[in-house]
Amino acid sequence: MIKRIFDLCLSCLAVMLLLIPFLLVWLLVKMTSVGPALYWSDRVGRNNLIFKMPKFRSMSVDTPAVATHLLSNPQQFLTPIGSFLRKSSLDELPQLWSIIKGDMSFVGPRPALFNQHDLITLRTQFGVHALLPGLTGWAQINGRDELPIPDKVNLDVTYMQHQSLCLDIKIIFLTFIKVLRRDGIQH
Repeated sequence: MIKRIFDLCLSCLAVMLLLIPFLLVWLLVKMTSVGPALYWSDRVGRNNLIFKMPKFRSMSVDTPAVATHLLSNPQQFLTPIGSFLRKSSLDELPQLWSIIKGDMSFVGPRPALFNQHDLITLRTQFGVHALLPGLTGWAQINGRDELPIPDKVNLDVTYMQHQSLCLDIKIIFLTFIKVLRRDGIQH
């Protein structure tokens, strides 16, 4: 209950503070590429239930719905500002809606794509699927895109075993530092 109240308060504050950047990014996406500004991705949530997660679109509308690392040449699908959006993590801003709605939390394992069966299976095997997915998480600050799936799941398990409000605040702070440094981003 405390985590949910924390998520609601922080996400409402973030929406108020980030409203102007949100509108600017929306406008830039619309001006630099064809298609909607938001991309609604089918993601795996708590207890492996599918939910729609919004992101600012950083890839062209014809990009296959797979994890970026599975594309043979991800750069060919990036929009003109896609790389900037991903490296700055501004593409993640619309996920505040998922937090307010209750599909996500600020901190938890990143929600898997519906077709990342290897990740979903391992998370289910270790009980991580019972957690609410997060905007950021322990795996995010310990390697992000660079981690193999078994290592991500091990970090998710560590978070699950040690989760607390203090750890969540630490992860949010470290995420902010990682985003500023652009650590662990491949595309």
